[in-house]
Amino acid sequence: MKKTATRLADGRELIYYDARDDAVRDAVDPRPLDPIATRSEIRHDRLLGDDVAIASHRQARTYHPPADQCPLCPSRPGRPSEIPAPDYDVVVFENRFPSLAGDSGRCEVVCFTSDHDASFADLTADQAGLVLDAWTDRTAELAHHPSVEQVFCFENRGKEIGVTLGHPHGQIYGYPFVTPRTRLMLRSLAEHRERTGRNLFDDVVADELADGRRLVLDGEHWTAFVPYAAHWPYEVHLYPKRRVPDLPALDEAARTEFPQIYLELLKRFDRIFGEGEPPTPYVAGWHQAPYRLADRGEFALHLELFTIRRTSGKLKFLAGSESGMNVFINDVPPEAAAERLREVASK
Repeated sequence: MKKTATRLADGRELIYYDARDDAVRDAVDPRPLDPIATRSEIRHDRLLGDDVAIASHRQARTYHPPADQCPLCPSRPGRPSEIPAPDYDVVVFENRFPSLAGDSGRCEVVCFTSDHDASFADLTADQAGLVLDAWTDRTAELAHHPSVEQVFCFENRGKEIGVTLGHPHGQIYGYPFVTPRTRLMLRSLAEHRERTGRNLFDDVVADELADGRRLVLDGEHWTAFVPYAAHWPYEVHLYPKRRVPDLPALDEAARTEFPQIYLELLKRFDRIFGEGEPPTPYVAGWHQAPYRLADRGEFALHLELFTIRRTSGKLKFLAGSESGMNVFINDVPPEAAAERLREVASK
């Protein structure tokens, strides 16, 4: 992998990740952009104990542009984009409309491929491996960012999820705090250790492997299953079999096997609802240990992948119980979801 860092016209950082060592990335951003002025603010909710990002400038962000005006495609003569080069493998750059910025953290965009009409599932194993390399590099780099406590690499796919740009891309959030979801995991982790003397993540994975009913894929270095108490209609958790706290800690064997396992999962998600259905909307995100956690080795890196589509043509909406009280009601039994995901294996 070759990494080349540069700057856009407004001063934002952009990084090319290339599979070829001889790639030259010297294109200059010709756009007359003003320096970015963000108004991101973190406010603490005293009742719930969590934090909310206030980012009014995001109201002006690009919204469903025509394909020939996509800001994530390579630049063309007379049509400069966010990527000055005429082609690229993987690109990461600072978000022009960040939810978090400055003392409030950092937001980055990850473009998985220059092909506007592709999806992550269409990538080759080598391309997916390069995306993993980019996620890993950014996780390691953001550890040195003074305002970042935790890194979340994720992809939102589909208009139903709220995606405003159709180009295959994801995001990286560097939070200036430990997220509420992670704090709940850490609490359960500590309670389980105190009660049993064992690691909760290890026990969850071991229990799913022993039970088998919710397993979807089981490789040499990774295992994927629908969790026992899945919140979403179709939800899969992907764990490396050797517990590590974050992406940089993965060994070479796990890194090599990941593309095959993950690409197969994504292809199965697109087959859940049968032939002729539009691509399945989903959220996929890496859960990693916060940087300044006392015992980071206790946390287990894992990816969570889920869709809000519950059946053909119908979405799972978060209504009163879910939105108001955070009590999820799942219409699809996890065992049935796992069975369906096993049925739609790639030919």
